[in-house]
Amino acid sequence: MKRLILMRHAKSDWSGGASSDHDRPLNPRGRKSAATLGDWLRREGLIPDQVLCSSAIRTRETLVRLDLPTEIETTFARTLYLATHHEILKELRKAEGDCVLVIGHNPGISIVAAEIVAQMPDDPDFQRYPTGATLVADFDIDLWADADWGQANARHFVVPRAL
Repeated sequence: MKRLILMRHAKSDWSGGASSDHDRPLNPRGRKSAATLGDWLRREGLIPDQVLCSSAIRTRETLVRLDLPTEIETTFARTLYLATHHEILKELRKAEGDCVLVIGHNPGISIVAAEIVAQMPDDPDFQRYPTGATLVADFDIDLWADADWGQANARHFVVPRAL
């Protein structure tokens, strides 16, 4: 079995004067939401052994504020910055961990969430996949290279304001 934790970055700061979209940080609400998501992951025992994270500042800051153990293998990939759902699946298929956290951006992340599960969670926020939205899904596969659309079973879906 393989487990995917698919997370959209927390709320970013549009007023911070970043030099580019890639360099936008989290806003205060986003920093608090990321910490809340980290608390939830730890409480539920959902600690990844590998992280694939977009290279954008807001995704990197989301990861830092999750406050996960520091020994987790982490890759910051420019290919995940504003990636399509096909590009995200391509990166996931290279993963080696049993539980992989992917932190990225919409619309790619929300499309992966909708397409990767056999049945979507019954939550009105799932369709919009707002900032901080997190899906936990299990695959009955031995290798990530075998991951494909419609294979995963959704186990949890949360948004920060519900925590």
